[in-house]
Amino acid sequence: MSLRPGARAWAVWAAGLAAYTVAVLHRTSLGVAGLDAQQRFDVSAGTLASFAVLQLLVYAGLQIPVGLLLDRFGSLRLVVCGGLVMAAGQTLMAFSDGITGAVFARVLVGAGDAMTFISVLRLVPRWFPPRRVPVLTQMTGLVGQLGQIVSAVPLAALLAGPGWTTAFLGAAGTGFFVSLVAFAALRDTPERRFSSGTAVNLRQLGTDLGDAWRHPGTRLGLWTHFTTQFTGTVFALMWGIPFLIAGEGLTRGEAGSLLTIFVITGMAAGPVLGTLVQRYPLRRSLLVLGIVAINLGAWALVLLWPGRAPLPVLVLLVVALGSGGPGSMIGFDYARSFNPPHRLGTATGVVNVGGFVASLVTIELIGLILDARTGGSADYHIADFRIAMSVQFVVAAVGLAGILRNRRLARRLLEEEEGIVIRPLRVVLAERRSLAASRAVKAEGWHD
Repeated sequence: MSLRPGARAWAVWAAGLAAYTVAVLHRTSLGVAGLDAQQRFDVSAGTLASFAVLQLLVYAGLQIPVGLLLDRFGSLRLVVCGGLVMAAGQTLMAFSDGITGAVFARVLVGAGDAMTFISVLRLVPRWFPPRRVPVLTQMTGLVGQLGQIVSAVPLAALLAGPGWTTAFLGAAGTGFFVSLVAFAALRDTPERRFSSGTAVNLRQLGTDLGDAWRHPGTRLGLWTHFTTQFTGTVFALMWGIPFLIAGEGLTRGEAGSLLTIFVITGMAAGPVLGTLVQRYPLRRSLLVLGIVAINLGAWALVLLWPGRAPLPVLVLLVVALGSGGPGSMIGFDYARSFNPPHRLGTATGVVNVGGFVASLVTIELIGLILDARTGGSADYHIADFRIAMSVQFVVAAVGLAGILRNRRLARRLLEEEEGIVIRPLRVVLAERRSLAASRAVKAEGWHD
């Protein structure tokens, strides 16, 4: 593979990014329309949360099957199929007046969404040299988050103006158009438009899945994704807009602007984290733990603030949460570096389960707590959100335990199989300080 990818590689990547961006628009559309959905379908917070939970449950449940299919059928087929399924779901949502149609619509969105991201991510190592992969992996995840801005601003404007049906039909039309673009522009590899792995063999699929799961590096990626991604996903997908409007007293425009800052922060942080991962691959877990600390620290500040938090503090919160998306991408780098190419799709699917399982559990718990506090009405107070949002700390504690355990196991395996010993950072820094001091002494003696 050339060290300088050509125009075709960038065109394929751009088409994949467009498909993923629209998938994020579909994924986050219900969060923007949350209060409108409660009124349209006359449901409680817990029931509304179950829409998003079901969507994420479908998404997470399909990650491993989709990963196996990706290794077999390639990215192009899955991206186009996923886009069309999501467009169908949004069309159904546009015309749904009852809860049954809305639930089925979100199932379709979750199923199509499940096919998109890891399929686009798979294109990066196929089209670009290894040294570019960490940064481009970050950029893939983060540029795609522009879909949140589309849902936070234009979709919200359509909801406030022409209304529900027009807004969701617009989202469906966008999805259909981008699916056509993907079909025209994507190629699975530089050599072939459509690529296929070996014929589907259930025994081999089970072996690949078992091998991917047993490697502690894959599980480290899963728990990394679990812990870094869920706070931002919960905020963007379901409870961020209601929290800011009903809890913190912001206008719809102010809440949309904060969601835009959230996305822009992630896009700015992504290349920085990608470069750090590229330069210091053995210190990736320190970046992960730092991001988790930033996220939880920001939530603690907002939730402990007496009464409603001032706008600068809320800006600080969304900036902190914006780092979670780039942090979760490190989980995919673990999958790439600890697994052979023939099971990369499977390992990536395993990792991608993590953050969405954490998100769906947290979304449902927050909804149930809000219902318990308000009796099922949408008359929320900041104290209700303060208690409900605190459940995030419990979920994060579970994820941190998984990270620390599997980091230890992965490091032990690296030492046994490859002879790579990762020494504590404090020891390395102490040695460097000692060496620098020694050189300074020698230089001083030389001049004397």
